[in-house]
Amino acid sequence: MNEKYLEALAQYDLAVESVKKGRSGYICETTIGTTLLSEYRGTQKRLEFESQVLGQVRAAGMERVDDYIRTAQGELVSVGEDGTRYVLKRWFTDRECNIRDRREVRQAIVWIGRLHQIFRGIARKEEWNLGSIMLGSMETEMQRHNQEMKRARNYIKAKRKKSELERCILENFELFYEQAEAACEGLKRLRETESSAPLFLCHGNLDHHHILMDEDNAAIIEFHKMHLGDPMEDLYYFMRKVMEKHEWNVGLGQEMLEAYDRILPMTDQERERLYYLFLYPEKYWKQVNFYYNANKAWIPERNIEKLKNLERQLPDREKFLAKIRQE
Repeated sequence: MNEKYLEALAQYDLAVESVKKGRSGYICETTIGTTLLSEYRGTQKRLEFESQVLGQVRAAGMERVDDYIRTAQGELVSVGEDGTRYVLKRWFTDRECNIRDRREVRQAIVWIGRLHQIFRGIARKEEWNLGSIMLGSMETEMQRHNQEMKRARNYIKAKRKKSELERCILENFELFYEQAEAACEGLKRLRETESSAPLFLCHGNLDHHHILMDEDNAAIIEFHKMHLGDPMEDLYYFMRKVMEKHEWNVGLGQEMLEAYDRILPMTDQERERLYYLFLYPEKYWKQVNFYYNANKAWIPERNIEKLKNLERQLPDREKFLAKIRQE
């Protein structure tokens, strides 16, 4: 084993039986079960926040979430021989959610709903007013992305000779930019009309990599972006990844919405927020942003294909957007 982290492991009240690299850290078989040792660059307050909240999630009956193990001295952080800071948490050996499997997708949505249900019952504390917990609004981020798209468009229009990718970007720019502006304005309007609406805890990075599945259960991991905000952002983030993989299959989208509703029925306002989140052309912005910041002398062929796919999928995406509002 690498001696740099041996000193950190020695600070816990357990015996290590084996270690292997994995999940950006070290998966350790120990006398208390499988654990994951990983570097930690955040603050002590942030870690205490995560530990407190996840302790309440487990107490509410959802036991398969991150569980930080304290050192023999009661600390959440251990320090290696070279000064590197580590955290140790119990680990799950299940595989990541297979988003190509509709049954697993529905199961994952149910667990997301259960997590949000528990989050709603956790009382907010004054000491949570940290920068990493009180994040800016989604529409602020959208506004920044919109400016990035405009800069890229203006740059391309000023060029005399345009590549195939540049032509693809311009062909559908007005349509996607109009959607981007409408999504931003819609969320802004909702926020203004719901100025007193409560904020709830959100996972903050809820994709299929962070939902581990077995036959009848799931583990939700990596809460380092947990914050107070809109739970619809969690639902959107997971669903968007699924819908992109399934060519915006309206039937599957409906199944996911129904699965979530059965656990935690959405209000009309939440559905409208979800609609605007999906309306925003995230994939188009990503491709435009990649182009603008990349070495423009060589653009991979797959990036051109991704833009063409976005155009091809527009009708199915429009049908799914309409379905969100119909319910």
